[in-house]
Parts: sequence; structure tokens; C-alpha cells
Amino acid sequence: MKRLNTADAGFAEQFDALVADRTAGDMDVSAPVAGILARIRTEGDAALCELTRRFDRTPVTPATLRLSDAEIEDACAQVTPDLLEALDLAATRIEAFHTAQMPADLEFTDAQGLRLGMRWTALDAVGLYVPGGKAAYPSSVLMNAIPARVAGVQRLAMCVPTPDGTLNPLVMAAARRAGVREIYRVGGAQAVGAMAYGTDSIAAVDRIVGPGNAYVAEAKRQVFGHVGIDSIAGPSEVVLVADSHNAPRLVALDLLAQAEHDELAQSILITDDAAFADAVAAAVETELETLPRAEIARASWRDHGAILVVGHLDEATALVDRLAPEHLEVLLDDPDSFYARIRHAGAAFLGRYCPEAVGDYVGGPNHVLPTSRTARFASGLSVFDFLKRTTSIAASRAALAQVGPAGALLARAEGLHAHAMSIEARLEP
Repeated sequence: MKRLNTADAGFAEQFDALVADRTAGDMDVSAPVAGILARIRTEGDAALCELTRRFDRTPVTPATLRLSDAEIEDACAQVTPDLLEALDLAATRIEAFHTAQMPADLEFTDAQGLRLGMRWTALDAVGLYVPGGKAAYPSSVLMNAIPARVAGVQRLAMCVPTPDGTLNPLVMAAARRAGVREIYRVGGAQAVGAMAYGTDSIAAVDRIVGPGNAYVAEAKRQVFGHVGIDSIAGPSEVVLVADSHNAPRLVALDLLAQAEHDELAQSILITDDAAFADAVAAAVETELETLPRAEIARASWRDHGAILVVGHLDEATALVDRLAPEHLEVLLDDPDSFYARIRHAGAAFLGRYCPEAVGDYVGGPNHVLPTSRTARFASGLSVFDFLKRTTSIAASRAALAQVGPAGALLARAEGLHAHAMSIEARLEP
């Protein structure tokens, strides 16, 4: 774990190195992914079934690619009532927040008499990628599917790998609660290819969303343009801004909550108290002794974690904006005033009783967020990712006479004479 202090002479260089640490990884899988996508595009179901047998050790045919309603219901029946209740609470809160996001259409008549408008319409079909096996996250099903359904998407197609035939019951329960009925037992780059290009068994979609490994991320990158995607996600990250009025163990647990995601995750603490920083570092080591995912969390904390000591917490705002973290926790007495000065963060968690983990499950706002400093220009998943805008103009002859001559003049200046004539001809006596 790195220790930095703004009072040190080499702080600027050390902080630059910390900022540069955030990459999506060095694993280059572009060539094998391109080969997989090419096979799906040309061979369709045959390639999809062969690749699923090879990578997931699951024998499938075109007829069994899609999970039956009975299989889904049998899996859901294995989920305990308390987990179903927790899923329902999370889904209800996520649905309420995203419903509040829905925009209104726009229409007005301007001073020249033109009627101008903007209409929102939902995408026709969305593909949801859900990791399977050990990395199965039912919360991601809710976060990706519910905004699409709230936006009005009519068709939701979900692909989830079933390694060795293993189907995660909680993922199936989350899909059912989110209103997803079209589910396929395929994963990896081949699933992305099937959703993007379509096969005889899986119809193509318009946008693909959802997390995955390096092959899934690269496949989404390569199909972008043919279909839309949500983002190319990197490792998870959190920045905590905390004073010494916090309990060191609680801050340590928040740092480890990100570190346990994977070895490339990053957890950073910014504080104005060196003694408190020492106490948090010690608490992290204590918790690692019993944490079930200690091996992963320890590697993340060792290789990418950091504690920054500042002279005053006012210095922290500029540091946070440089880091542009996926998650920002503000553990201060007055978190709102600090947050008001922050420009770049995927999501903020305000106050001593709002750990980031609340946002992962039951907060309501989406947990699919920009990583790797992309919060400088990107936002988290929302209903807007499943909507598109269409603008409209309606003009009478009188309104056209008000603005048309200027348009024709500009068209001729660009050498586009038919453009100009199409306006001028309508204004002739």
C-alpha cells in the first residue's frame, strides 16, 4: 500500500503515478476475440454451440440454448424466502429511482413560428450479459435489466454462462424479478457476438450491457458501432475522504469492500490526520486475517491501495477530481458541502452511515459506473442508456419565410446549391 503526504517534496510525482495506475489491464485478447466473433457471424448456432461446449464444458444444441420456463422456475425454487425478499426490496428501490429519471418530451413554437420538438423512444431490444459460475452477481441483473424495462424496452435477452452446467439460482430469481424471460446458457465473447449479430436461435439486439471478463469487454469493444454498448469497464475503485471522527475499523472495511472484488481493484483513503491513517492501515491488516477473500483483497491493497495525508481536507477536492473515481465516500460531518465542490465521480456516498456497499445492492441508483478515470466524461447506467431522442421541426410557409433565406445563404456558401434551391423554391410566389 502506498503512503503519500501532500507535505512531502515528491508528492506531485507520486500522485501522478497513482493516477496513472488506473488502466483497464494489460491483457490483449483482441486477436482471439476477433476470431470468435468472425465464427459467430459466419457459422451462427454451430459455432455458438461448439464454443459453449469447449469453454463452459456444457453440451448444448440450438434447441437447448435457451433456458426453458421450467428450468428457470426450478432454479428460482431453490432460493430461500429471505433472499427473495431482499431481491424484491432491492428491485423495488432500483425501479423507483429509475422511474423518477424518465424524461418528458419537448415541444414549443418559437418566435419565428416554427414548431420544434424532441421525442424520447425506447430501444427495441437489449442484450444483458451476466457473468456465471463463481462470479455470478444477481445484483447486476437487477441494475441492468430494470432500467431497460422502465425505459420501455420491449425485448430483454439475457446471456449467462453455465460452466459445467451450473445454473445460479439467485441469478435466475433476479432475472424473473426484473422481468427477463428470454435467457440463454452461453457466455464469453461468443455470447456478445450472438447478441450483436444474431443467429438462428438468438435474435440480434440493439444494445448490449453488463459486466464480464477481458474477453467479454473486448468483444463489446469490437461490436460497438454495429450495436450500442454501455461501457468498457475496468477494475472497481473507491476513494474515501474521512476525518479522525470515524471509527478506523469501519473505514478499513469500506476499503476492503472494494479490494475484495479482484486483485486489480483500487481503494484509496484521503485524510487530514496521520495518526488516523496509521490506525486505519492497522485495522486493514487486522481484518485481512479473517476475511474470506483475504488473498484477493490483500493483493489489491498491496499493489493498488493508497493512503493520502493532506494538510487540510480542502486539498482533497482537487485530488478526488484528478482520480475521478468510480465510487466516492465522503465520511465527514458535513458531506454535502464537500460533495458540492466535486466535479468528477461516478457515484457519491454521503455521510458516515452510507457505505458504498449500500449502492451495490439496495440504494436505488445504478451500480454500473464509469471506471478507470472515465468519470471525467462518462456517467453511470440509467434509463437514458435505453432511450434515444428524435427531434422534429414543423414550419408553415410564413415561418419558412422568416428563417429560410438565411439557410439558403449558408447553403450556397457551402457550395450546396440544391439545398438552397429546396428552400427558395418554396418561397417563390
